[in-house]
Amino acid sequence: MAAHRQPINLLRGWPAPSLLPTSLILAATQAALSSPCIAQDALLYGPDPGYEPARVAIAAWLTGFYTPKIPIPAERLCITGGASQNLGNVLSVYTDPGYTRKIWIVAPAYFLAFRIFEDAGFGGRMKGVPEGDDGVDLEVLEREMTKCEEEWQNREDRGRESQTFKSRRSWGKVYKHVIYCVPSFANPSSRTMGMDCRRGLVKLARKFDALVVADDVYDFLQWPADIEKSAQKGVLNSAHLPRLVDVDRSLAGGAERDGADGFGNTCSNGSFSKIAGPGIRCGWVEGTNKFAFGVSQAGTTRSGGAPSQLTSTYVTHLVETGQLRDNIQNVLCPAYASRYASMMRAINAHLLPLGFSLPPSDRDVVGGYFIWLGLPAGLIAVDLARVCKSEEDVIVAAGEMFEVPGDQELTFPAHIRLCFTWEDVELLSEGVQRIGKVAASLLSETQIGNGDYVMVEGRESADMDAFK
Repeated sequence: MAAHRQPINLLRGWPAPSLLPTSLILAATQAALSSPCIAQDALLYGPDPGYEPARVAIAAWLTGFYTPKIPIPAERLCITGGASQNLGNVLSVYTDPGYTRKIWIVAPAYFLAFRIFEDAGFGGRMKGVPEGDDGVDLEVLEREMTKCEEEWQNREDRGRESQTFKSRRSWGKVYKHVIYCVPSFANPSSRTMGMDCRRGLVKLARKFDALVVADDVYDFLQWPADIEKSAQKGVLNSAHLPRLVDVDRSLAGGAERDGADGFGNTCSNGSFSKIAGPGIRCGWVEGTNKFAFGVSQAGTTRSGGAPSQLTSTYVTHLVETGQLRDNIQNVLCPAYASRYASMMRAINAHLLPLGFSLPPSDRDVVGGYFIWLGLPAGLIAVDLARVCKSEEDVIVAAGEMFEVPGDQELTFPAHIRLCFTWEDVELLSEGVQRIGKVAASLLSETQIGNGDYVMVEGRESADMDAFK
């Protein structure tokens, strides 16, 4: 057992408590609620698409960051209760388990999204797609989607017609497929999808009548990949790549091209959780005007009013005044860049010599919350995670947490994910050193004379529920 040492949690994907903008949110709250007209709007039911000043302010802010050729209008946005809540709403409006064939998930994947898909009726119908070298293996995805369509058609040819569960609605549609991904600084792998891959994915979605749901929640947290530069200068004022929703808007006529229905094939799921605080429970979704309006017509919103109506008034103040932008650029990015650099130096010193590996990358820009590591031959992630917790009081995320449920073809038993945002910077290096100590011990115990490795008796795979 770990002997009276500081616990270190490198699993928790939360923002650092010391970096939460408490004073800014307090001032924004006071500014909003001290205005009678804003306070009244804030405390009553909001319009279905969300608080209008928030949509206008966020649209202008996104235009400044992503610099699309055409400014983003407020009509392309719907205020949400955060990325997770919105994913549920999107599925409720734009999918039907009786018609939507499958959920395609770029893997390794954000594991807490799986239950949202299961709740929408897609348990057992999720399929992992490997990231490949450029963010998603388009060749594999196209082959598997083609196969899926052929199987679906054969089923209908045999007289087993689809039984849909949702009536036709003028404000929505039902897509044949859903593709879920985190294009920039992915959770858990930290990979970023390249530009050619982004274009190819949009084209593929159009071909198969698929909706790409992109969790763009880490885009604003970016800095130079060179760890020395990132520690010194963590400010990049604009996005280094357009989002999938920007590509879909501009590529070959966008959603208004001949034969298109106006809903588009992508949506951008945004959130203030990583850049302000998850307790705010406020976010936005961007798509075509028709798509955004459709999200606003989900039954839960029509009944209860716009989600996060109160907090969206605080967010409006933070965005309009530029305080959120300045805090991201001048506080969060430099701080997280420093933490990233500290953890990378520790990985280079204590883990890579043992045979750990980082994903190959030629990126100039990195960001997000996580670092994804391959393990040396002979180590299994769940065993390493269990022993790290029991003997060194350091918690890491084993790769199997990020496997798509029911998909036995795409597994990650020899990977771990480390988060560099939650713990204070001085603990990151120590945590990596502890991992190295455990890994070295396991390797020395399992190595045998011919250079192979065997499992150590008594170190069976850990129950990962204990680590979630």
